[in-house]
Amino acid sequence: MSRKILIVEDDSSTAAYLAKGLSEGGYSVESARDGRDGLFLASEGIFDLIIADRMLPGLDGLSMVSAIRAAGIATPVLVLSALAAVDDRVDGLKAGADDYLCKPFSFAELSARIEALVRRSDRVATEPTKTKLAVGDLEIDLLARHVTRAGRNIPLGAREFNLLEFLARHAGQVVTRTMMLEKIWNYHFDPGSNVVDVHIGRLRRKLEDGFASPILHTVRGAGYRLAADPV
Repeated sequence: MSRKILIVEDDSSTAAYLAKGLSEGGYSVESARDGRDGLFLASEGIFDLIIADRMLPGLDGLSMVSAIRAAGIATPVLVLSALAAVDDRVDGLKAGADDYLCKPFSFAELSARIEALVRRSDRVATEPTKTKLAVGDLEIDLLARHVTRAGRNIPLGAREFNLLEFLARHAGQVVTRTMMLEKIWNYHFDPGSNVVDVHIGRLRRKLEDGFASPILHTVRGAGYRLAADPV
């Protein structure tokens, strides 16, 4: 079965060029001329990859990608754009794109990037879903929403559990306050409060009181790190 690719491109010559090259490469191609139609087609969930121009009528490319991700659609997205500055590429990736290719581009490079995205998507799809996380002697059952440390039950509230899960999925890495505000509280701005520090303090007490070693570390000036080792 051939891979299905959705092209969202308002320039007819570029869209035809992409469709012709991809069809010759064995892909099944469908096209949309604006962001709203692209979002509608993407929501069907039948595509293996979406190629989207950034400057689209109706709904711009990055807004379309953001809406796709907000709808829970995990289809890989490759953004094409003449906007080539570093900030432009960063904005594209932050919107939810998996890759960003600047115009003009080589079709050989485009093909290679498509193949890489499809391979990555296949690999993710075949990996078993994790139901448990462990950091040192801390164990988190994601299905039962149950936490233990050294075999001792640690009761957590819903927000505390979500915060711990996020930290555990980034175990050993520094997680910034901004990352936590966006992921746990859905704040995309600084609320001007110490809400993160307050919840971290409560979570730390529950995870560490009565235990010999710390597990939730403050990285001064950066954020927090969940790890069995202090370094």
